[in-house]
Amino acid sequence: MSLSLNPIKPILLVDDEEHFLSSAELVLNSNRITNVETCTDSTKVLELLKSKEYSLVALDLNMPKISGIELLPKILENFPEMPVIVITAINDVENAVECMKLGAFDYLVKPIDDERLISSLNRGIYFASVRNENIRLRETLFKDKLEYPAAFSKIITNSSKMHSIFKYIEAISKTNLPILITGETGVGKELVANAIHKISGREGELVSLNVAGVDDNLFSDTLFGHKKGAFTGADKERRGLIEQAENGSLFLDEIGDLSIESQVKLLRLLQDGKYYPLGSDVAKLSNARIIVATHKDLDKMKNDDTFRKDLYYRLQTHHVNIPPLRERKEDIPILISHFLNTASSALNKKRPASPKELYTSLTNYSFPGNVRELEGIIFDAVSRHISGILSIASIREKISLNEKDNHVLNGNNNDDNFSESLIFTAQFPTFKTAELLMIKEALKRSDNNQTIAAQLLGITRRALNNRIQRLKDKNEDIFD
Repeated sequence: MSLSLNPIKPILLVDDEEHFLSSAELVLNSNRITNVETCTDSTKVLELLKSKEYSLVALDLNMPKISGIELLPKILENFPEMPVIVITAINDVENAVECMKLGAFDYLVKPIDDERLISSLNRGIYFASVRNENIRLRETLFKDKLEYPAAFSKIITNSSKMHSIFKYIEAISKTNLPILITGETGVGKELVANAIHKISGREGELVSLNVAGVDDNLFSDTLFGHKKGAFTGADKERRGLIEQAENGSLFLDEIGDLSIESQVKLLRLLQDGKYYPLGSDVAKLSNARIIVATHKDLDKMKNDDTFRKDLYYRLQTHHVNIPPLRERKEDIPILISHFLNTASSALNKKRPASPKELYTSLTNYSFPGNVRELEGIIFDAVSRHISGILSIASIREKISLNEKDNHVLNGNNNDDNFSESLIFTAQFPTFKTAELLMIKEALKRSDNNQTIAAQLLGITRRALNNRIQRLKDKNEDIFD
């Protein structure tokens, strides 16, 4: 099995004993740490660090020419953010304390237990990764242009919020750490996962699995595979998705629906980079990058003990939260145009002309189903369309039905939630003042279209027209 380099930047092992370096490198390679360089001459260490970027240095203290205790402060002076793990054959408490005071990341005593060595190096690699990502993130956020615009070509947006998210994605995509994508249903979480994989530069595929409704046995078999004879009906060996994602990315959608038993197995995979196919007692290594997504509130779930806290903190090392469509309404016109083109092409129809009311009506709709719902609305309207201008009636009908369905699904509490967003000034408004303000705001949002304004107010157009006429008779300025 070929393994891509991990970590991306190599670690440097410095020791004058070649047999220790060979043994340590073998242990590291068998535990997914494959990007390792060794050095037996301590006089060359600073030159190596100046010529190339490293994730960390593991440094023996007792070496000829320049000892580790002399070299440590020089490394930290010239490369202050470099994690340095000190290794020595002498269990000397004073030396250990001195090294930690100087700024050593960790202190290991030979002979080193394999698990202790791997654990220390993994913590150092993680620390270096987070540090490098913070640096890259600062650099990226100050740039106006994206480095990889093609990776986001399938995400149609004019939103400055989304542009900021794209820059964040560019900063984190090349690391090996897991990424959590959150957002309401239909916002485009899978498209974001695809963009992350493209930017990552990984040679393998993006392999996806929706874990909603998948029990623990099916999850284990699907993800890890099985050996022949592992259970009744296992008449041949099966490769799991994690193996298919070798050198690539594994995308687990609806991670909030994963059972507690399966959460434990995923946590072990993230911690150790190892897994066991069903029926096998021989561990396999995985270097697939894990990307997960959910529309659920994992932060709340971890507090309710329905999602493991340790898994949550592992997954949200990098967190991409996609705002709902109602919070980026500037995207609605461009999405409408895009879906009119794709729907017309898919249905083999000439693109219909768009009435002005189309954009106004949809811009004032809350879109509980987000981009996916907008796509469905446009496709439905185009499929019904015969010729000329697109009918707005079917779209209004669809919106009305969706609003009713959403009202029922949310326990009829939409009005209560909306009332929490109202802000009253110290001077309490009268009904007359409130009516005037509501009508003016509805007309403003509807671009003075009284039919749409009436829908926003929940009254008939005739009732709205009567109110407007009454206010005009009182010389009230209705239209801004």
